[in-house]
Amino acid sequence: MKYSFQFPKICHVETRRWLFLLGVVAVTYLSFQSLLLPYGNALRSLLPHNEVQEQFKGSGVLSIHSSAKSVIVRNPLTVHSSSDFIDVSMFGGVEKAAGNSGLGGEIGHGHGPIGKDVHKEIDLLLEEKGIDNTFANTMHRTVDHDFPSENVVDTIESLVLVSIENQENGSVQDKANVAKYGFPLERIVLPNYETSTENTLKENSNLTAKKSDSVKTGFPSSPLILPAAASLATVINASVGSTSFKSDVVTSKNGSVVMKNPGRKKMKSELPPKSITSIYEMNHILVRHRASSRSLRPRWSSVRDQDILAVKSQIEHPPVAINDRELYAPLFRNVSMFKRSYELMERTLKIYIYKDGNKPIFHQPILKGLYASEGWFMKLMQGYKRFVVKDPRKAHLFYMPFSSRMLEYTLYVRNSHNRTNLRQFLKEYSEKIAAKYPYWNRTGGADHFLVACHDWAPYETRHHMERCIKALCNADVTGGFKIGRDVSLPETYVRSARNPLRDLGGKPPSQRQILAFYAGNVHGYLRPILLEHWKDKDPDMKIFGPMPPGVASKMNYIQHMKSSKYCICPKGYEVNSPRVVEAIFYECVPVIISDNFVPPFFEVLDWGAFSVILAEKDIPNLKEILLSIPEQTYLQMQLGVRKVQKHFLWHAKPLKYDLFHMTLHSIWYNRVFQIKFR
Repeated sequence: MKYSFQFPKICHVETRRWLFLLGVVAVTYLSFQSLLLPYGNALRSLLPHNEVQEQFKGSGVLSIHSSAKSVIVRNPLTVHSSSDFIDVSMFGGVEKAAGNSGLGGEIGHGHGPIGKDVHKEIDLLLEEKGIDNTFANTMHRTVDHDFPSENVVDTIESLVLVSIENQENGSVQDKANVAKYGFPLERIVLPNYETSTENTLKENSNLTAKKSDSVKTGFPSSPLILPAAASLATVINASVGSTSFKSDVVTSKNGSVVMKNPGRKKMKSELPPKSITSIYEMNHILVRHRASSRSLRPRWSSVRDQDILAVKSQIEHPPVAINDRELYAPLFRNVSMFKRSYELMERTLKIYIYKDGNKPIFHQPILKGLYASEGWFMKLMQGYKRFVVKDPRKAHLFYMPFSSRMLEYTLYVRNSHNRTNLRQFLKEYSEKIAAKYPYWNRTGGADHFLVACHDWAPYETRHHMERCIKALCNADVTGGFKIGRDVSLPETYVRSARNPLRDLGGKPPSQRQILAFYAGNVHGYLRPILLEHWKDKDPDMKIFGPMPPGVASKMNYIQHMKSSKYCICPKGYEVNSPRVVEAIFYECVPVIISDNFVPPFFEVLDWGAFSVILAEKDIPNLKEILLSIPEQTYLQMQLGVRKVQKHFLWHAKPLKYDLFHMTLHSIWYNRVFQIKFR
């Protein structure tokens, strides 16, 4: 009996202990859950990809993963968990992701599709292996630029910022950044791309620009699509730049939060320029620059300066070269000067390439897509040893081999609307080479040059690289482009890095039945005007908006260019457009409609011989102007297009007078005429 009474007592004691233990565990678990709940997105981004996918199975969410890209941050423990909500649909078995446009504030235009960053590193890896990544190539076609074969729905990603303050760790990270790059960088972003297929609003693909009674150049910006579960307070508190969302929030029928912005202040790229410099005035600026130009007087003399001065007199008094078999004289301002200058460049020019700077911003060329020009030049300049010297004392020019596209890809914080850190990065780079080498300080950078195709390059290189020779795709005289010093770099869209000459050529003039052709996205203020006047208005004027996606549509676009007499090349957000080179590629006479745009190689080529340059105000009279061109004049221009084509082609190994040599020659030519000592 004694033991029988003790047994229940023992059981009660053990039960109380277990209950107490379970209670402690439960309280601890709930406490941790409440503490960790706000950081669920940040913790989830740390899980392996297969675990993340497992979490979303059966939930209607498509996860898109990319390699984590290393970027720098002022506070290294600030986690940017960015969810890009994309309208994803299947076109011909290929997933197409909607892009993101509509940046505001300091930035002049929206930049890049969401999917472009996801696949960028895969693309670069495949490029090194020699594999053509068709899907990544498609993703390079940005919404905010000029590619016609995409019907992309613009969306704006929601950005959730979770900050964990830790100054001590920040100083450690800064030291690590300095050790890796040689100078501090700005920010680290770890994107977490997730696409909701349940709680996003799909924008009507047939959305057209609204017409105003007074202003007919505007078109509606796309709504900001957010997940239904997103807290409104989180969205409002996660301020992007100086934009306020409070007055632009509406709720859709399915509970999703949709941001609208009817009162958004228009960006510079969405408005006509305040001043216009005509092509006639550009010619006069070039002549005046040649007559009076002089660079900053060097702090000390150099034998290389004397080499250039001696060359200059020979270029100014060249032997006559009218009947040269390799050069078509009507294409050039002065074919004799060009030929002599080119020969002296081959014989004289020596370039030193700075080895400073690490990949991916430096020494890593991009050979496909919109920004291929800067990448191909970098690749050929570093691999083609004809002009390169290892001893900088023997150099006439100094090349700073950075990629403006990789600078944006690596350092720009999506939707931050702030490029200050990009410009600061290049400022510190130039200060570093100025401190390490004596050559920058001798001329203030006047004998240094850069080659950059990204639209932001003029801003990124402003002030601290102001005296350098800049080869820029965004050759805008209102954006700081200096005629006679800077070089207008052709923007070439390369579809295949292994075969950049794919689909080259077009039909002979007798088989070109289409008077004028244009197809593309409605970017900036000018293209809506073009479509308003000519879309579906005239059978001779094949003017379209975005063409449907898919391979067949791409081929249709190419065939239209190959079959048209004139290819319309209107500006987008910026003055430059890859259609100019694309038209030459397909032997179609380009019609450039972009005020303040300096055409490529302006210092040596006569663009009137193979193109039509119109003022933006002449769009209503476009057909009348084209029909007024005599047939014989058109045939001469079309012949000029075929003759100038070789000057706009990339080759795996540089050929005489090709795009690589033409770019290098214009840099050399402008430097020669920049030097003038008293």
